[in-house]
This record gives sequence, structure tokens and C-alpha cells, in this order.
Amino acid sequence: MDPLLTLAIAVITLAALITLGYVGLCWVSPFTRCRRCAGTGQTTTRILHRPRGCRRCDRGHRLRTGRRVYNYFHRLRTEATR
Repeated sequence: MDPLLTLAIAVITLAALITLGYVGLCWVSPFTRCRRCAGTGQTTTRILHRPRGCRRCDRGHRLRTGRRVYNYFHRLRTEATR
């Protein structure tokens, strides 16, 4: 067997496994901690360093990008079949 063909098969298999793993993660755990506030739900102002609510997440959790894409296509399909 050609070594380049073997390498291509290995790369495609690895990419498929990573993608399926991320899809499974988005299905089981659709939320992740917010990176801006580290999951606390609060950030501080720049000048006086007073705590305020995080603008990005509200509660410390954000919807994963993969789950957001799934929700978009699911909503699009649901509206198209009405």
C-alpha cells in the first residue's frame, strides 16, 4: 500500500474521531464555562475594579459553538417543514 494513502487514511480517520467526539461532547454537555469571567458570572470594571455582571454570559455558562450551530440548523429545519 502507498505510504501517502496510508497517511491520508490516518488523517481522515483522526479528524472524523475528533469531530465525533466534539459532537458527543456538545450533545452531553451543551454548556461550558465563560472564559471572560472564568465561570463566576462577574467581571470587574477597568478603572475602579468594581464587580459587575459579565456581559458575555450572565451566569458563568455559555453555549458551546457546536451546540449553537446544531440549534441553528434544527430551528431552520423545523421552520422549513411547517
